[in-house]
Amino acid sequence: MAQPRLILASTSPYRRELLARLGLPFETLRPGTDEAALPGETPTGLVRRLAIAKATDIADRHRDAWVIGSDQVAELDGHPLGKPGDRDGAVAQLQAMSGRTIAFRTGLALCRGRHCLTAVDTTMVRFRPLSAGEITRYVDAEQPFDCAGSFKCEGLGISLFEAIESRDPTALVGLPLIETARLLREAGFAVP
Repeated sequence: MAQPRLILASTSPYRRELLARLGLPFETLRPGTDEAALPGETPTGLVRRLAIAKATDIADRHRDAWVIGSDQVAELDGHPLGKPGDRDGAVAQLQAMSGRTIAFRTGLALCRGRHCLTAVDTTMVRFRPLSAGEITRYVDAEQPFDCAGSFKCEGLGISLFEAIESRDPTALVGLPLIETARLLREAGFAVP
């Protein structure tokens, strides 16, 4: 039996590489979603809402497909930290997280039309106390401007940590594959 059509609502190379690990054919499309937080929105609420918004933006135009949307933020003192956007933003985020434990919330939605299956994964990251020199050397080396929390854990960013606590190590990269596989099975995909 043929698998249903699958679209990843993201052009992130990180999410594309992760989803490819499940061995399912899929397409990628860029959603047109405003990623700004709403006033008073919690980090968990934000990532769930944005994952659904990204998936339904594509699903509304491709009714024959299941669409995966995902979003991630770092939570610092109850407030979301998204992508830094530039060098100064990345340095500021890493300075704020130095020596602290930060929650990374990753929202996931699998939608067909307006029917959505959702999940939110939480990964706790304990940062080492970081010197100004370590932060600038890291930011200049990896330029993590498109990554929530200003690091790439799959690269040199791992050197910034003391510990990671997670149910799903892929969530920190941007797509929790354990939950993704569960939702795909629930939607009728054969995984594995």
